[in-house]
Amino acid sequence: MKRVIKSALFNLRFNLSASNNFLFRWNYKYFYRPKKGTLSAFLSDYSKSVGDSFTVVQIGANDGITHDPIHKFIKRDKWGGVLLEPQSYVFDNYLSKIYRKHPNITVLNAAMGMEDGEAILYKIGFSNARWATGLATFDRATLEKAFSSGHVSRKCRKEKINIPEDTATHIAEEKVNIISQKTLRKKYALNKVDLLMIDTEGFDFEIIKMFNIAVTNPGAIVFEHSHLSDEDYAECLGHLETNDYVIRKEGANTVAIKKELNHFPDYFID
Repeated sequence: MKRVIKSALFNLRFNLSASNNFLFRWNYKYFYRPKKGTLSAFLSDYSKSVGDSFTVVQIGANDGITHDPIHKFIKRDKWGGVLLEPQSYVFDNYLSKIYRKHPNITVLNAAMGMEDGEAILYKIGFSNARWATGLATFDRATLEKAFSSGHVSRKCRKEKINIPEDTATHIAEEKVNIISQKTLRKKYALNKVDLLMIDTEGFDFEIIKMFNIAVTNPGAIVFEHSHLSDEDYAECLGHLETNDYVIRKEGANTVAIKKELNHFPDYFID
């Protein structure tokens, strides 16, 4: 029963957002008050400080709403930008639908890479549940770790899903489109990026390097660090600091903002 109710609530919220229901938008515009000191509070204040021209690039958008800290602000403040999701099932059934009535947002069935082309994405082979699609990664070892650590089995028990006995079916491969940072910015006229949002299951630091932040200069960057090794995370922080970013770690995410834009003393400590 709990799963049925959860699914019904998700479908209701998804459909209200996808239809640009005015009550859904008004709730976030006039009544929503994020808790002080949270990522949502920062994103809300940062969005308001930039104004109508706010531009986002999101790498790994998934369904566009579940566990997505920027969805409410895209809808509330009418952000523009480009959202990338390489998984065809997720893109066709969710992401392309939730933003079809949002003309400022372009959604791409693609991932980011050094060069335009194709690559192999590794994903759960027996489920398209949100927890499963959220584990898709270009690093097979990261997905294998999700099995060996018991994370996948815990999710399956909770969702009452049986893991197939044939281990060959546990991980599937999907050939996905790759777009480079240069092509992305040129094709979609991304002359400025106010927020680079990344959730790529262990590939986040690679995306930051690919995006060439010394040149593209995104105002703020939010990425998931929980799958990075201590060494990679330390290198990533050094890379951000070298490029004049102030940093805050919050849960599984790291938030960085250019020093000259750091007007949020309640959130960042320089």
